[in-house]
Amino acid sequence: MQRSTRGAPVRSLDRGADGTQARLLLVEDDERIRQALGLALADEGCEVVEAGSGEEAFDLLETTRVDVVLLDLMLPGVDGLDVCRTLRARGDLPIIIVSARADSADVIEGLEAGADDYVTKPLVASELAARIRALLRRRHPADAARRSLVVGEIEIFPDEEVVRRAGTQVHLTRTEFRLLVELAAAEGRVVTREELLKRVWGYDYFGDTRLLDVHIRRLRRKVERDPDAPESVLTVRGRGYKVSGTA
Repeated sequence: MQRSTRGAPVRSLDRGADGTQARLLLVEDDERIRQALGLALADEGCEVVEAGSGEEAFDLLETTRVDVVLLDLMLPGVDGLDVCRTLRARGDLPIIIVSARADSADVIEGLEAGADDYVTKPLVASELAARIRALLRRRHPADAARRSLVVGEIEIFPDEEVVRRAGTQVHLTRTEFRLLVELAAAEGRVVTREELLKRVWGYDYFGDTRLLDVHIRRLRRKVERDPDAPESVLTVRGRGYKVSGTA
């Protein structure tokens, strides 16, 4: 077992069956859970870097490249929600909250803090690994044509992963970007919640749409003039979402 420059364990494995080896930062204060989950994810073909607190995670990110952060909420010192907000303010590094807190209010608060996904304990390592791989695949949307997409005053450039509204660049997370691309590529057709969950998150959510609805709210805050009266990303009650003003 190798060591990082700060002494956190790193488990380096060969690539997984799908050719993807992700380097994960696992932020968990319970050493037993951290070690067990780290070993289980290593068995799934991931490379794992471990941190026992938010402060340690911030230090590791200064010197270590990671692809995804797995973040517990109950941390000593800086709590998980504040860690999530800080990481999201710094950029679009994918974040998955892994927590025993399963109430709707906790899930929504975590997603609103900037997480891309929220997984409740106890969990199955193979399912978590599948979510990680799906999250990493979103960086390159495969379903959109290789051209700019226009929705009203919003212009989307899939190749460059750039979005502009009225000529000003809008900074989206990778998940928000993929969600916008999927809706824009439908060119005004309704995309059901189930389709969006499958296309954007890469797996079924068995009727739980909290993840999608929170991301739609976050997306609207960034691309709409008035998020409370959206003109571009519209809800079609009982069906899903669509965009208005495609060109």
